[in-house]
Amino acid sequence: MLICGVDEAGRGPLAGSVYAAAVILDINNPIEGLADSKKLSEKKRDILSVEIKQKALAWGIAKCSAQEIDEINILQASLLAMKRAIEVMQAHFNVVPSLVQVDGNKCPKISFPCEAIVKGDSKVQAISAASILAKVARDAELYELDKIYPQYGFAKHKGYPSPSHLLVLQTLGICPQHRLSYAPVKAILKFD
Repeated sequence: MLICGVDEAGRGPLAGSVYAAAVILDINNPIEGLADSKKLSEKKRDILSVEIKQKALAWGIAKCSAQEIDEINILQASLLAMKRAIEVMQAHFNVVPSLVQVDGNKCPKISFPCEAIVKGDSKVQAISAASILAKVARDAELYELDKIYPQYGFAKHKGYPSPSHLLVLQTLGICPQHRLSYAPVKAILKFD
């Protein structure tokens, strides 16, 4: 039975894409140390991300942009990114999962049996692996955005509404990667 774990990263930030990953682990090639990505250091996530890509039977990563988030809302964008991640995995590895297990309480619109598991990223290894791949991919995007918009400090706060990010927003206004539908960004737009 091929169980595909799916998770997303980046629902809370004010900027950047929301990422999702899909992973089918190889039961004959276990990976030590899998856990909810939020409970791991960045260094540990980076190491595990490489190992997951090497040892998993299949994996895929996809995203929805800040503009898509504003158009369809963050929940729908997260679910769409999950669907895309599964499609990427299928296209690259030519696999059909027997069951898709998703972190959270909603399933994306897919043609496979799907089960939503609250706190799945700390209960199911394949979901933990997906949470790690999604987080590492999203962080990589924020490091790239930091090079394009260094004044915003994206490498430091990863787009989350930290005091420093909110202060920069009030001082400089928004950049094209900010999510216009998010309240702190909307508030800045009202004063522009």
